[in-house]
Amino acid sequence: MRSWVAEGEDPAGGIGRQNTPGRSGRRRLAVYLTAVGLLLSAGILSLAIGSVPIPLNVLLRLLAGQPVGESSSVFGVIFFQLRLPRTVLVALTGAALAGSGAAYQGLFRNPLADPFLIGVASGAGLGAVLAMMIHWPYTTLGLLAVPAAAMVTGMATVGLVYLLARSGQDLQTGSLILAGVAVSSFATSLTSYLMLSSQGELRRAIVWLLGGSSQSGWQPVVAALPYVLLGLGVLVLSGHSLNVLQFGDDQARQLGLPVNRVRLVIVTAASLATAAAVAFSGIIGFVGLVVPHIVRLMLGPDYRRLVPLSVLGGAIMLLLSDVVARVVLAPQELPVGIVTALLGAPFFLWVLQRSRQRG
Repeated sequence: MRSWVAEGEDPAGGIGRQNTPGRSGRRRLAVYLTAVGLLLSAGILSLAIGSVPIPLNVLLRLLAGQPVGESSSVFGVIFFQLRLPRTVLVALTGAALAGSGAAYQGLFRNPLADPFLIGVASGAGLGAVLAMMIHWPYTTLGLLAVPAAAMVTGMATVGLVYLLARSGQDLQTGSLILAGVAVSSFATSLTSYLMLSSQGELRRAIVWLLGGSSQSGWQPVVAALPYVLLGLGVLVLSGHSLNVLQFGDDQARQLGLPVNRVRLVIVTAASLATAAAVAFSGIIGFVGLVVPHIVRLMLGPDYRRLVPLSVLGGAIMLLLSDVVARVVLAPQELPVGIVTALLGAPFFLWVLQRSRQRG
């Protein structure tokens, strides 16, 4: 598979143009500060808007930890027990999907790769539907049965794809993609069969598969947080390795990069973050495709910047999409996966057209 780095760009060190160190550093700082500012703004919108809007003055007092009057105590309950954990979980999900998407696009050297390319979503969907059919008792363990099953089967699917694609000590990206497509199709077929044979859980399964989760409170955040942070931390630290991989496997080996080991680490970390996000938030498409591509168009292909900025951009996009999902049919809520698909599908078609024009 040929590299898709544009002419005039240096994948090992960023964009191939002359910049003074001071100007380049100030520009990077400005970009990061802008991204953080947008993330904070999106977070405030997510906290304020919903079926019960929280006035800005009350919201600011709650964020500052200041007491509110008795007439506003209901806002405190909504803020701390419902709205704040949901906002944090949505931000973690968007960050995991976009960061993993950036890593997969670099690993496969393909701008159309996304976090679900090698089967983690289809495997997680199969596990979630299986857990729904079991009718687990409504206890603390029961509340986590669906996301736990989704995460385990998602990672197991990726492991199976890796074993099928591996040939001796070598692992080709083409074989990984083909094995992922085959296993994903098989898992999706099983999921469809289980949904058709279990009418009672059909609506719940469809909502989950469209990116809607009934999990609320801090428990899902606490459960997903370590896996997302671990996976994204490894991906952020792998930026230089992803840059070197853009030259192709042979040249990367000549430059001293242990290609197979790096590929295994990146696949594992990206799949772990994606599986944790999908387990608690359902299957949300296009975030991992759209956000890294936007960041790449704006700032170039240097993965040392592309991955962390995709993490921030993914959190921003999903927070804003979640706000839209709450208000467009208020007081009912759309699954956020529908909103991201409506936003992402036109962008996906534009990427296809742009790739076609470039040959």
